[in-house]
Amino acid sequence: MCWTVSQPELSPGIVALSRSPEHNFSKPNVSSITLLAGLGVAGDCHAGETVQHRSRLHIRPPPTNLRQVHLIPLATLQERGLKPGEIGENVVTDGLDLLDMPTGTKLRFTLSPPPPTIVLTGVRNPCPQIEKFRKGLQETFIMRDADRRIVHRLAGVMAVVEVGGVVKPGMRIEAVMPSTTATEGESGYNGPLQPV
Repeated sequence: MCWTVSQPELSPGIVALSRSPEHNFSKPNVSSITLLAGLGVAGDCHAGETVQHRSRLHIRPPPTNLRQVHLIPLATLQERGLKPGEIGENVVTDGLDLLDMPTGTKLRFTLSPPPPTIVLTGVRNPCPQIEKFRKGLQETFIMRDADRRIVHRLAGVMAVVEVGGVVKPGMRIEAVMPSTTATEGESGYNGPLQPV
């Protein structure tokens, strides 16, 4: 297995990486991934300028791929008895509150100049595949209000690649919050993450 848990006293970082060329639900852990600007993870089934998720391939014209990289905190997996890669994520992090970051937040993977950089685009909507993987699991990634309306999705975040490069477990992550005040639908919007 290619992952180690970072120490809490260290800055936020990468715990594990996964990719798969096949549209399988789970992805094997790997010792590194290569991020390709505007495309995603090299060799991963979800890489591409347009959406690659099977449930959306029928849409014409094909939408821009806002789901090039899937990230999830290690604690989210551990709370559900999951191992890195089991729910199809590419990057497992430690020490970052990904779900509280606004749209447009940049994550820079330091230790290599120029640092590979991704931009958060939204949250992962917990799909029925999660339920097929383990009965009852899908609902653990959803928070509902008293009227059973979904108020939070906890299955990680999605991002696009801004600056490519090689990423490895142990690399530190620097979060750069957007400074713009654009409104929803405008370029540079930095409101709460929404499902993509």
